[in-house]
Amino acid sequence: MSTSTRTRILEVAAALVRESPDGDISTRAVCEAAKVGAPALYRHFGDKEGLLSAVVDHGFEKYLATKRERGETTDAVEDLRRGWDSHVAFALDNRNLYRLMNSPAMRTPPAAALESHRILTGDLERAAAQGRIRVAPELAAQMIMSANVGVALMLVSRPATFDDIEVSHRVRDALYATVLTPKLVPEESPSASADAEVPTVAARLSALLRKEHGAGLSTAEAALMKEWLDRVANARPET
Repeated sequence: MSTSTRTRILEVAAALVRESPDGDISTRAVCEAAKVGAPALYRHFGDKEGLLSAVVDHGFEKYLATKRERGETTDAVEDLRRGWDSHVAFALDNRNLYRLMNSPAMRTPPAAALESHRILTGDLERAAAQGRIRVAPELAAQMIMSANVGVALMLVSRPATFDDIEVSHRVRDALYATVLTPKLVPEESPSASADAEVPTVAARLSALLRKEHGAGLSTAEAALMKEWLDRVANARPET
């Protein structure tokens, strides 16, 4: 089968997902609309889940392209705020596609979802190197992505209840206030600032260690140091 056949199946499936009342489609409907037999569809995509995963990646590609091509500012925190807002905007513009991307039926995460998480983690690593986060980047990414997806899904799936985009801004700001630290004035260093708690400094050192590729430590030593620093960064304060 030619590449054009695969593209035709993919484009037909994407159109059917977009037009479907609930975002679900059948492989039979896709084959009929694309004028191909079922063997052709399964040869290219394996099964229905493989097809839907390809549809998500196909639709999410434009969104990811803007994130890849954007210029990084010197303020990693502002990039994180813009990233949250663009994520929600994409969900609202592509409701069925977004619900499909986060459906429990998708046993294998689409490549688009994994890349989006990597981009977020990269922004958080920059923020950590600037002394701007209170926990390790990996944990911060999990916290932010969970909240970001949760808010987006509520706005997309329950518009009658979640009818104000301001809820997204409020959740974003509340979470970022927990994960991020206040911006330091130029003459302050993270270790000298009153706002620089031990977890913040540990997160920064861990990020700098990764950035410097171990900073002269062996691979095993760097891994152990990172484990210790991340454990300190992620420790919950005693109450």
